[in-house]
Amino acid sequence: MEKEELIIGKKYLIHAYKHDGKIHRSWDEAVLLEIRDEYLVFGNEKTKVTESDGRTWRTKEPAVLYFFYNSWYNIIGQYKKDGIYFYCNIASPFIVEEGAIKYIDYDLDLRVFPDGSFKVLDRGEYKYHKSIMRYSEKIDSILKSELTNLINSVRQKELAFEPGTVEHYYNKYKEIMEK
Repeated sequence: MEKEELIIGKKYLIHAYKHDGKIHRSWDEAVLLEIRDEYLVFGNEKTKVTESDGRTWRTKEPAVLYFFYNSWYNIIGQYKKDGIYFYCNIASPFIVEEGAIKYIDYDLDLRVFPDGSFKVLDRGEYKYHKSIMRYSEKIDSILKSELTNLINSVRQKELAFEPGTVEHYYNKYKEIMEK
């Protein structure tokens, strides 16, 4: 299979799957803003989200999304009135296929607040899915290690967590959308 060409300014879909291969959630639009060696950066706003049961809703605020080639997480910077919040999914590295960014969502999430504090979410859901979907010990070890790496990035203000980064990409998103 040929590697899909990535194009700055192009709109892509996002598909999140579960470990069993079933679709979990999809977003109907993410505009590619930057291509880096380690990750891709996208932007979107008021995007339609479809849940696995068919329910739909729209995101409330602008977002800057980071998808990594080799790290087991993705980062969503949410541009809110009182500051930048981050929602980080512990997830497989992504692939690009048929115009969609695809990854496996592994339940554990990290919520980061504008003041830099954070909270690990969904440990119960992770434990439940680990049991019923039979995550291997290797996967379990990788996911826990990557959660630690992600927390360290938050503490060190690296990647998306570096002050001004989300604002920079949001401005780039607005410029592309105005064209």
